[in-house]
Amino acid sequence: MFLTMAQEYILVVNGKPQGPYTVGELKTMGIKAGDFVKTIAMDDYKEAHEIAELRTLFGFKFQPVIPQYFGSFDQRLLAAVIDWLIVLAVVIVPVCIAVIITGDKLVRILLSVSILILVPFLNLVYHIVMEGSSRQATYGKIILKIRVCDEDGTSIGYGKAFARNLAKICSTLPLGIGYLFNFFNKKQQCLHDMIAGTLVMKDRLT
Repeated sequence: MFLTMAQEYILVVNGKPQGPYTVGELKTMGIKAGDFVKTIAMDDYKEAHEIAELRTLFGFKFQPVIPQYFGSFDQRLLAAVIDWLIVLAVVIVPVCIAVIITGDKLVRILLSVSILILVPFLNLVYHIVMEGSSRQATYGKIILKIRVCDEDGTSIGYGKAFARNLAKICSTLPLGIGYLFNFFNKKQQCLHDMIAGTLVMKDRLT
């Protein structure tokens, strides 16, 4: 969403939402970088320095917001299921079409077997690209309103996204025990999160 000069914000004052106020009114009120604000369209409040328009107009410096709300095991599991279904659809549909078109039995067998290789590989690439991007999340995570971040709440980049997803081998073997770490630490990190130094955070009010 592109913000404009006419944008109005609801401001939290003494723990209570007030407004909406125009940018000019916020300036008169002496808004601070750490004040919580939101537009009507925003799902959750953000600190003023987190919003690009307010940083530009008031000269606030962006400060990483330390995550306080973390993705639960069921959120992460459901997001993973959604992501696997997305990747499966991307692979299986063209492979099935190719199998139907070709008349060679050997080619059909090779195409069918290729699914076992392509799906895990593309799932790995998909997670690295999406989690390392500015979105910080796969489509499954976006739907569940959770995202992957560094321990200070910032984007992890492609390098750490690669390390995190490669470290999932440690969480998976043996018997997925590494995923159970999620239940036994305050930041709800799985083993691969601990190895890579990442968190799965969710929006404050979801």
